[in-house]
Amino acid sequence: SGLTSVVAKTSTGAIDHVPVARVNNLVQTCQALKDRGYWIFGTAMEGGDYRKWNANGKTVLVIGNEGKGISPLLLKQMDQTLTIPMIGHVQSLNASVATGVLLYQAFNSRHPL
Repeated sequence: SGLTSVVAKTSTGAIDHVPVARVNNLVQTCQALKDRGYWIFGTAMEGGDYRKWNANGKTVLVIGNEGKGISPLLLKQMDQTLTIPMIGHVQSLNASVATGVLLYQAFNSRHPL
């Protein structure tokens, strides 16, 4: 998604404070980030429980497409995959909600009580 006026409004001002990088090839970008010491985490239905995720250090979080998830080629670049356990008929959250939940866990792992 591009950085449109709708995105700016939805972000409630965060767009002015969070750096955004646009790249053409996510697989190559992940490889370059790994070379610079980043750990790449992605979402997957069969991933590890997000509540045990330690996001300390240089981390990248990849959120999959709501319909298809992360592409198989990009999924191979992940150091670990994460899942948000669900109960009942709903099998997953939409991408924005999942991102919020995962970023909150990342924050908590970096700032323990």
